Order: sequence, then C-alpha cells, then structure tokens
Amino acid sequence: MTDPNREQRFLALLNANLGALGRLAGSYAGSTGERDDLMQEIALALWQALPRFRGESSERTFLFRIAHNHCINHIVRRRPTESLQQLELDPADEARPIEAVLSSAEESVRLVEAVKRLPVIQREVVVLALEDMDYAEIAAVLGITEINVGVRLNRARASLRKLMGEHA
Repeated sequence: MTDPNREQRFLALLNANLGALGRLAGSYAGSTGERDDLMQEIALALWQALPRFRGESSERTFLFRIAHNHCINHIVRRRPTESLQQLELDPADEARPIEAVLSSAEESVRLVEAVKRLPVIQREVVVLALEDMDYAEIAAVLGITEINVGVRLNRARASLRKLMGEHA
C-alpha cells in the first residue's frame, strides 16, 4: 500500500525540479533517449529514497544528491574502459571570468556543448551552479567543501574558455 503523503511529496518535488533535473541529466547523457532513461532512473531512485529523507538538508538538495549519484553511475556504466581517475582529470586554473560568453543564444548553445566536454568534477559543479544552487548546496550535493566548490568552478571556467576558443 502506498502512502498518499509520500506520493504527493514525490510528485511535488519532482515537478518543481523537472526542468533542472532534465538539464542535469542532459549534461551527462549523449542523446535525448539516454537523458530520458537517466531521468526515469532518477525518479525511481527518488521514490525509493524518499522514505529515508531525514531532513538533514532541503528536499531539493536531497533530490540533487540522488540525481548526481545516478549521473556519475551512468557515466561509469557508459564508459567502462575509462577509469575514474581519467574521468576526474582537472586542468589548472586560469583567473579570467567567462560571463561575456553568455551574450547570445548561439553562445549559449556552444556553452552547453562545452559543458558536456568538461571533466566530470568540473561539469557537476557548473551544472549545479547554473541551476542557481549556492556553494553550500553544491557542497552538500557533491559531498565536498564549499572551498572545493569554488576551486572547481574556477577551474571549470578556465576549461570552458579554452573549449569555447576564448583566448586569455
């Protein structure tokens, strides 16, 4: 028998974050079909985990932690020949911001494609930051410190500049 409160909480949480979850899953998937499969896995995992939610974070942070874990597992399954060490390569930081890159729709499309090419540890912080999560929320989702979030974001910005052909 299903708890009606659980079902309402599940649907409310999922519906409130559906767009953000789609963008998160899309940044780890190679195709629309793959993204949709990943979204289904995330929804099922949320349904299963919701009774274990203890209120130690916001429900949104809880949801994104589940989604993040499934996205990482998806990459590992998709790239069985690559080791996690290879996936976590993190290039050195450069100190120039990339806000100007977002000036047009064409640049936004280029940005999305570049984000997909980032190393995993950079991609995950960028995607969560683009969903208006603050450093504390990102740190909670990823299980890292807020300082580490800042470092990864700075490195991701430098990588994005390179991927998008911006010269220092």
